[in-house]
Amino acid sequence: MKMFASVFASARVPRRLALAAALLLAASGTQAQVLPRRPMRAAQAERLTQLDNARIAFFTNRLSLTQDQAQRFWPLYNEFIGRRRELNRTGRLLRREQIESLTDQQIRDNLAQTYATRQQELNLEKEYFDKFQKVLSLRQVAQLLAAERDFTREVIKRVAGTPGALPPAGQ
Repeated sequence: MKMFASVFASARVPRRLALAAALLLAASGTQAQVLPRRPMRAAQAERLTQLDNARIAFFTNRLSLTQDQAQRFWPLYNEFIGRRRELNRTGRLLRREQIESLTDQQIRDNLAQTYATRQQELNLEKEYFDKFQKVLSLRQVAQLLAAERDFTREVIKRVAGTPGALPPAGQ
């Protein structure tokens, strides 16, 4: 819980702005695409909700979204994230296969699928780049890319600093 509260603090987001962003998302009636996966524990679901709320506040602040932009941006961004997660899941499944147990043809097919998935990811990003420009200024779209990277770095840094997290490589 405290881990994601610190993300809010690090983004220097006023409480009212964070609350407004969260309410906008809730009021729009849209959520990220729900994909079938194993059932989540309550604590895990709570952490994901906190992560989503922190992302909303961080991006809203970083992009300086107006209320109108936020209402149009968040449903579109959630749609993008859902589609991107599905492609990432496909890529992870391809990488899980044990190479030692595969024939050369299966390895070739697996690599071809991996490249096809990566191309789909690029195509998805290009598609949403165009869609985001209909809602945001070009400068805000560029800031979105940087905000995604910075938010991910911040979360990784916070998770790495929490008890029970994996130690850095080499230790």
